[in-house]
Amino acid sequence: MPRKIKKGYFVKGHFVAEGSELDLELRAEQTGGEPSRTELKKESADLQKVGEALLTLRGDLFERLALPENLVTALEELRRISNFEGRRRQLQYVGKLMRLLEPQQQQAVRDALEEQRSGSAQQTLALHVAEKWRDDLIASDDALQAWLQAHPETDVQQLRALVRQARKDSVPTQDEVSRGEAPRRGRAYREIFQIVRDHLEQQEHE
Repeated sequence: MPRKIKKGYFVKGHFVAEGSELDLELRAEQTGGEPSRTELKKESADLQKVGEALLTLRGDLFERLALPENLVTALEELRRISNFEGRRRQLQYVGKLMRLLEPQQQQAVRDALEEQRSGSAQQTLALHVAEKWRDDLIASDDALQAWLQAHPETDVQQLRALVRQARKDSVPTQDEVSRGEAPRRGRAYREIFQIVRDHLEQQEHE
């Protein structure tokens, strides 16, 4: 089977394959280090995505960026447009304005988006921790003792009363059994979660 011929060219008697490291170095020298058309296209598409993501950014983080007025106006217009083609053109314009930002400000935009993503992940994790504590407290006296040791400031009588009520509520009634339904979650179930969440948040900010 014949060997596939690589695409390339010769420089001073040496073959340079297209896409090779040497090829990229030579092209960079020819353009004075300027990015290629492909690189510019990729950067433009990336900045369009970053610009569109700005629509989801929290108000305080957005204000902190102090973006140019023309970019803020373009984003507001993008938010209003629902037509596909009109939105596509406006998004290209947003990408163009994003390219005009200083590199430091472009990075600040990316950092703000990442800060928001990280914060959302932390909030989700905190909810899962509170939910697990609630379920453990209802299921086990050992969990109740462990909670009280970790959070001695808790109103013990209130929490014990809520746990007892939640355990009663968790037993399905005859009607629920006959209909194959899970027992309803009562007020005690919700209040235990709120107590746990409040204490965990207070501990986090101490």
